Amino acid sequence: MAIRLSEELLMTSHKTIDGRGANVHIAHGAGITLQFVHNVIIHGLHIHDINPGNGGLIRDSLYHYGYRTASDGDGISIFGCTNIWIDHISMSKCRDGLIDVIEGSTAITISNCHFTNHNEVMLFGASDSYSEDSVMQITVAFNHFGRGLVQRMPRCRWGFFHVVNNDYTHWLMYAIGGSQHPTIISQGNRFIAPPSLAAKEVTKRDYAPESVWKQWTWRSEGDLLMNGAFFIESGSPRRHLGYSKKDVIKAKPGTFVARLTRFAGALKCLKKKPC
Repeated sequence: MAIRLSEELLMTSHKTIDGRGANVHIAHGAGITLQFVHNVIIHGLHIHDINPGNGGLIRDSLYHYGYRTASDGDGISIFGCTNIWIDHISMSKCRDGLIDVIEGSTAITISNCHFTNHNEVMLFGASDSYSEDSVMQITVAFNHFGRGLVQRMPRCRWGFFHVVNNDYTHWLMYAIGGSQHPTIISQGNRFIAPPSLAAKEVTKRDYAPESVWKQWTWRSEGDLLMNGAFFIESGSPRRHLGYSKKDVIKAKPGTFVARLTRFAGALKCLKKKPC
């Protein structure tokens, strides 16, 4: 099933999109937008070749429509939302980002997804001046960052980001980046560096001298670093951080990642049969 959205699809709260058993492709049109909503699950879709919408009068519920400016061309845009779960999505080739999470969104989980063929993959926090993004808490878990990716897996600002048991098999510039003192905890990921000697570093910090970013909390615990990959840590070791084991997913060692991510992306399910 192929769906071309002429304009962005605006979701409302307490909704689930579940594409299992239908092989749903959202492609060659606009993407999905979540704005000021909560309790939403998006599962089992292929989202690719997304372009900006033109804007205009767009329905956002059964009983309301309003004027929207042109959309950016993100695959999934999350704006001012809470309690969002993006799971088992295959994504590639969107005009802007694959997934953008901005404007104080929090309690976001992105899991079991497969990302390919894109430049700026995920952006968490859109501005260094928007301190309201300090409330962000985002988990990135069990995803496969695959062929043709360049950077931002993710690129973070302000908040707390747990990157756990993901498989990074391709990047051209860097994997995890940020600015404006985000807290990034990388646990049990596999990082396979590209051949280029200029791109072996997993991390990238922007708009701050070393004397400043050395205070940012970026930690690597149990990561498997291959082909010369290296993660530059900064900030306090874990025992001094303001969170407990109850706040995060328990990580498996990086050697487990190939097994944990083998079903990443949209599942090939058949009707009336278990996935």
